[in-house]
Amino acid sequence: MRLLVLVFSLLWVGFTASAETRLVMAEAEGCVWCEAWEAQIGPIYPKTPEGQAAPLMMINARAALPEGLTLKRPVVFTPTFILAVDGQEIERIEGYPGEDFFWGLLGMMLDQAGILARITPSG
Repeated sequence: MRLLVLVFSLLWVGFTASAETRLVMAEAEGCVWCEAWEAQIGPIYPKTPEGQAAPLMMINARAALPEGLTLKRPVVFTPTFILAVDGQEIERIEGYPGEDFFWGLLGMMLDQAGILARITPSG
């Protein structure tokens, strides 16, 4: 029994020691650029390495922030994509610049945060 408790304790420590990374999408009702992102990127995002490294969390830009999320400044434009690590904003993309630019900007954010190195195979 003690061994089982020790194993679960070690697993829990390992789980909680890793930083939680999220891509927070702040959207608003009627936002055509939000709808464009959802149509072009939304279905594939969770299947990409970026989506695996920074799972999507959607919030209403006009509502109160979820508990545990701290932003550097308020959301003004929708959509706004906020890279958050352990609930703290690291970087953001304001607006949706289209599919090609979105992936490039997201890659730069993940690279600056040191996350891209963890999802990009070396070799």
